Amino acid sequence: MHLLHIDSSIRGDWSVSRRLTARAVANWRAAHPDGTVNYRDLGADPLPHLDSEGGLARMTPPDQHTPAQRESWELSERLVDEVKQADVVLLGLPLYNYGAPSSVKAWVDHLIVPGLAYDPTTQEGLLGDREFVVLATRGGGYAEGTPRNGWDHAEPWLPHGLSLTGLQPRFISAELTLAPSVPAMAELIPLHEASLAAAEKEIDNLWLSASTQR
Repeated sequence: MHLLHIDSSIRGDWSVSRRLTARAVANWRAAHPDGTVNYRDLGADPLPHLDSEGGLARMTPPDQHTPAQRESWELSERLVDEVKQADVVLLGLPLYNYGAPSSVKAWVDHLIVPGLAYDPTTQEGLLGDREFVVLATRGGGYAEGTPRNGWDHAEPWLPHGLSLTGLQPRFISAELTLAPSVPAMAELIPLHEASLAAAEKEIDNLWLSASTQR
């Protein structure tokens, strides 16, 4: 068994999403002691965004690639191969300015490659035969009935952004993560703690059956 672990937070040791992905990886290792883990840190080592120099590689026949297009294409090949090698893909997804980190958008853009991630003729996704767990964290509250309900554009976007590939994310979310550090949100700390505890419990149950069956 093989796990691809991806972090994207830029908050380092203060990151709740990194704490949750670390918890999930520890649980996965306990359930799969002979498994291997590949790690990519999009927060510390972001991928280049598609640009006018190399971005058109996905629309240009490989034998016509410029050097920049060839480099961009080869990076996409490596990223798609990372996913293909994994039985489980684990992504930490914090909410930045009501959307996904731009580093996650760049990762998604590099995956949308005809012939590698999806069949250009049938539009069939080629990456769907694996588990995809997304640990989403939000500094505020965006639940139904709150003033900013609908302002989270990360979790609704990701399934659409990856739809061509066949990857189908399972979301586990924790909200109000800024409550302990923002004085104006102090009264929301109990709600944050409840949301975090619920996320941790769901994470702990992800691969429980595999662990107990060893």
